[in-house]
Amino acid sequence: MLEHQDETRTAYDGVVELYASMFANRLETQPFARNMIGNFAEFVRATGNLRVADVGCGPGHLTAMLHDLGLDAFGLDLSPAMVDHARRANPALRFDEARMEALPVEDGALGGVLAHYSMIHTPPGELPTLLAEQVRVLAPGGLLLVSFFGTEGPEPVRFDHKVTPAYSWPADRFTELLAAAGLVTFARLLHDPASERGFLDTHLLARRP
Repeated sequence: MLEHQDETRTAYDGVVELYASMFANRLETQPFARNMIGNFAEFVRATGNLRVADVGCGPGHLTAMLHDLGLDAFGLDLSPAMVDHARRANPALRFDEARMEALPVEDGALGGVLAHYSMIHTPPGELPTLLAEQVRVLAPGGLLLVSFFGTEGPEPVRFDHKVTPAYSWPADRFTELLAAAGLVTFARLLHDPASERGFLDTHLLARRP
């Protein structure tokens, strides 16, 4: 796990400014993803626990969006250069460097976790470890919104992401992984992509019982 994460960190460290310029306002043209994040925030607010981690926060634009939606949001990312950019862009918010399988959060502390295309670089065999960590930090009733590239085939598909290799997932297979981690998926959204790759943009909203 450490080897591919080191490669991912190095790759994202090298594209911070370009990545930030491309994605800072990306959701303005992605109403489905924007509305799914809004639904996530509404469900989290209903739990009364407003503390939320944006895991794999990148330049921090979605952390800021969660804050604007009334949540006590903070960002975590593997890339120190991304964390530095996020801190400069959003000085009132908290951002820390962290690995997704070892989050610096106490057990059962969070009302929600957002993982917006941040698990896509994880090899399939290692994904259960990451999901178990998200469950660990969620309070009972807490929410996880995970977004990823979807495929209609039966198995995950490795592809050449523009930054570093990534995987697309069948929604049903990913839902099974969430269930195995102890989460109940209660909403899913699949829609046509806004990219040339042809994968479906997929969003799963799950709750820890």
